[in-house]
Amino acid sequence: MSDFQNPVAGFGVTFKAMFKKRLTEQYPEEKKPTAPRFHGRHQLNRHPDGLEKCIGCELCAWACPADAIYVEGADNTDEERYSPGERYGRVYQINYLRCILCGLCVEACPTRALTMTNEYELADRSRESLIYTKEELLAGLEDGMVDSPHAIYPGTDEQDYYRGLVTEAAPGTSRQVAVSKGETLSDQAAGNEESQDRGQGVQA
Repeated sequence: MSDFQNPVAGFGVTFKAMFKKRLTEQYPEEKKPTAPRFHGRHQLNRHPDGLEKCIGCELCAWACPADAIYVEGADNTDEERYSPGERYGRVYQINYLRCILCGLCVEACPTRALTMTNEYELADRSRESLIYTKEELLAGLEDGMVDSPHAIYPGTDEQDYYRGLVTEAAPGTSRQVAVSKGETLSDQAAGNEESQDRGQGVQA
């Protein structure tokens, strides 16, 4: 191709695009629906009674190619239980400045505790605000749930939870004192009232 034809061929692409219909999305006033399996912001899920599914195994952190996940596990006790198993995720953070939303962490999770939502609006004004903590990632309470920590459903074990035999919190289940978070008995009473209000505000 001659020196004269090179710029002409380049402008040909421009002229073709000039007559095509413009596709302008009026974001954020009009938000385009995402695909059902869109990889958006993460969510830490709960069991039907409100206990957390995360067992603090750190497999998600090991699987992350961008080193965006930080997990610290801790042991459950009968007085302060966050998950049906022996351990739970005491600290859970995802750095969305690093995260590439690949979903490998979801594939690595053995308890289906970590899933990805359709939420994609992750922009913010500071770097610190883009490091999501466990409190920000943990799913809200639905009907039949009691906020963790609390005892497991009477007469069941960890395997019963994974088999889906526990469908809601047992009658009379109350939230335990989160000693690891510095709570007292007065904090527990306030937490129980807040859990009841949140549970009543969510429709099944």
